[in-house]
Amino acid sequence: MTADQVLAWLIELDNAGCFAVGFGGGEPTLHPQFAVICRRAARETRLAVTFTTHGHRLTDQLLQSLAESVNFVRVSVDGVGATYETQRGRKYDELVVRLGSLARVLPFGLNVVVNHRTIDELDALADLAHGFKATELLLLPQQATVAVGGVSQALAQRLKEWVCNYAGPVRLAISEAGADGLPTCDPLPGERGLRAYAHIDASGMLRASSYAAASAPIGETGVMAALDRLQNTFGIQRGTNS
Repeated sequence: MTADQVLAWLIELDNAGCFAVGFGGGEPTLHPQFAVICRRAARETRLAVTFTTHGHRLTDQLLQSLAESVNFVRVSVDGVGATYETQRGRKYDELVVRLGSLARVLPFGLNVVVNHRTIDELDALADLAHGFKATELLLLPQQATVAVGGVSQALAQRLKEWVCNYAGPVRLAISEAGADGLPTCDPLPGERGLRAYAHIDASGMLRASSYAAASAPIGETGVMAALDRLQNTFGIQRGTNS
């Protein structure tokens, strides 16, 4: 997928009233034109630009190339110390160094997939976020896939208790998927379904989310036409403008 392809979609979304684009993965910084895409998105659209990363490729050079174009970075940190290294297959100490570099350049938050391995490390993750002056700790209850199971009722209750007892300075956020009774917000009143959020994968397929099986190819007709096809074929709510 070239920078020109991505920018064509972003310009279309910008013209349709979209507020922001969030690049994810996999690992978005592996794209050879990632910095170029971010710079062009900031220059050629009105979209806020964010991305989610494991953080290990955030060299000082890359961070400087992104400094004027990226609004926010999310770093996936599933546990601390040995837990992180087991789940991520990367050195925790190296992550800490990268977080220090990131904190000097861009606003960022930490993400954690909440499962039976990470539930007991939420305090340590909140401390890590505070230590580097992260603005947010995003909790992502583990979603069921072909490889892993979802959050059990017992684990969901433990997460709810932790959130209710949390008194730290870093703002908490939680994914609506798997929130299970925890408070969530409606940031875009009147925007529902595909009108509020959609996912485009690296092959140009549009989905309601990264976990959704139903998809529609964007092709030459564009993103908005793919949104309509997805709604009409699978009955996925597109919603109305607010």
